[in-house]
Amino acid sequence: MSLIETKNIWKTYEMGQVVVHALCDVSLSIEKGDYVAIMGPSGSGKSTLMNLIGCLDTPTKGEYYFKGKLVSAMDDDELAVIRNKEIGFVFQTFNLMPRATALHNVELPLIYNGTPKQVREERSKRALAIVDLSERMMHKPNELSGGQRQRVAIARALVNEPALILADEPTGNLDSKTGLEIMQLFSRLHKEGNTIVIVTHEREVALYADRILHIRDGKIDRDEKVTTEEKVNNHTNI
Repeated sequence: MSLIETKNIWKTYEMGQVVVHALCDVSLSIEKGDYVAIMGPSGSGKSTLMNLIGCLDTPTKGEYYFKGKLVSAMDDDELAVIRNKEIGFVFQTFNLMPRATALHNVELPLIYNGTPKQVREERSKRALAIVDLSERMMHKPNELSGGQRQRVAIARALVNEPALILADEPTGNLDSKTGLEIMQLFSRLHKEGNTIVIVTHEREVALYADRILHIRDGKIDRDEKVTTEEKVNNHTNI
């Protein structure tokens, strides 16, 4: 059973008299433990596909299965449970609460799902240790560098031990050196068994994955396997 499976999904928007097909008949499978990049130019449909995979949106038609469950037929409350417990999100803009400490920011998903205080504090500290930020856990976002803020966001994504980490342009607001460090962190998390899907328009970022789905005009234009040679040649550049 695939972790993620889409069958002939479409996403259509009606804008007045104009019908826009953001996704057209997309079928794909992603297995547990995979590291996949979704790549494409602006307007290609990659963000729409990310929103569907992340249960932030539902397809106009077609079927989406997550861990064997037909999530495309779920209501908003059921989708919210999947988002909170099964998917860890990492965004380009970090999306941290400015007045909260790093520790409290990481705790938020656990607060929302009712995890007892002692348990959520232990798990949040463990998640911050995984991203090498234990010594900064009581600092607020404005006291952290961009790379450290993204590490907090990654720790928050990890804290529920999700089935999937979904990252949207995770190096987009970072300089090249910091971006390299973040991508190396994702590589380590993948080696530790995490399933990761990264959405990017940068090939240097996509080459950290094992597989690249190229999206164009709402369709999968190409499904590319990344070779070891390409990874080695790429690892010092981002």
